[in-house]
Amino acid sequence: MIDQDTLRIAGAVLKKYQKRELLFEEGETAVYYYQVSSGQIKMNNFNDEGKEFIQGIFDTGKSFGEPPLFSDFKYPANAEAIVDTQVWQLHKTKFLKLLEENPSIHYKFTSTLAQRLYYKAMMVSEISTQEPEHRILRILDYFKKNNREDLQNSSLYRVNLTRQQLADLTGLRVETVIRAIKKMEQKGEVFIKDRKVYR
Repeated sequence: MIDQDTLRIAGAVLKKYQKRELLFEEGETAVYYYQVSSGQIKMNNFNDEGKEFIQGIFDTGKSFGEPPLFSDFKYPANAEAIVDTQVWQLHKTKFLKLLEENPSIHYKFTSTLAQRLYYKAMMVSEISTQEPEHRILRILDYFKKNNREDLQNSSLYRVNLTRQQLADLTGLRVETVIRAIKKMEQKGEVFIKDRKVYR
């Protein structure tokens, strides 16, 4: 999103988070802009039975949790390190000033937020109406489109998500995801090598 030199000059600090450490919790007030320097962050919620639903997964170069910075509402989800992670943290006032002074960066954020809105709308429709295989394919295609740097041989996308993470992203049980991926492989919709899924 924002290059590291620009973040540093704007006053951002590089923070380290250990695996499973929370950066913020659902219901907290947004104070900082966050951007992953290395590692992975997930934004998630839990239902009354304790089942996790992953809102999104963000890796190197991706930002997360920005909407409350613009509209002054509380965080709608938690942010948790999936692995040991380093994250740039920039105070809200400095972040908004950076956007004001850099229209090209502001435009990138508008585009990113529009993509996320599209993803949310797509997932609401998919989760409420579609079969497991269809849900999983839509998620994989979304990640493939938005992670072009992970493409192998310019066409195959290596899915860097566990079966559990796919389940949590689609509202399915992990057993259902495993069965659906096997069916998708038989149909030629995905390719599995060394336990990794490719699309």
